[in-house]
Amino acid sequence: MNQAIKGACLCGQVQFQVTGPFDEFHLCHCSQCRRSTGTAHAANIFTSTDRIKWLTGEELIKRYTPDKPGIISKCFCTHCGSLVPYTSLKSGKLVIPAGSLSEDPGIEPQDNIFWRDRAGWYDAGLNAQHKEQGPDE
Repeated sequence: MNQAIKGACLCGQVQFQVTGPFDEFHLCHCSQCRRSTGTAHAANIFTSTDRIKWLTGEELIKRYTPDKPGIISKCFCTHCGSLVPYTSLKSGKLVIPAGSLSEDPGIEPQDNIFWRDRAGWYDAGLNAQHKEQGPDE
């Protein structure tokens, strides 16, 4: 897919568009990704850095770069805290949080990486009841 796909943070103040095709899509279960997202895994799409265009709010983006080597960095909206795309310091690739995209990226996850490190409750969550709405709806 080579068409431009829009994305945004939760508050909508940071908006961007990315253009495929995309190189990789990983669901990462490492403890760093779980802590940085607050979820069971990160869902990240990788591509080259020339595939992003910031539409609004680029000045609201802050990068967390750890003091210790080997710890992942991330970028987020300073207004709402949502993760937004960033350039990996390790690989030089653009990392796009898949959940920040407004449309189907035309790529599916290719693997679950750091599977051995997944949260102890993850497998049970896959078998939990499926509801169409939230718990109070």
